[in-house]
Amino acid sequence: MEGILALIVVTLLGSFCVRWAAARMRLPVPARASVMIVFVLVVLLFWGQSMN
Repeated sequence: MEGILALIVVTLLGSFCVRWAAARMRLPVPARASVMIVFVLVVLLFWGQSMN
């Protein structure tokens, strides 16, 4: 349960950082949902590889 909560918190923080950095560099700001989906998929991919 703590792992899921940690993943949610880190995902929200990561999406904020990506959107903030894109705005500061005057790049198109991606949607929050798309950043969160990609982040969760990458985390799950690395977690799955670490289990092998």
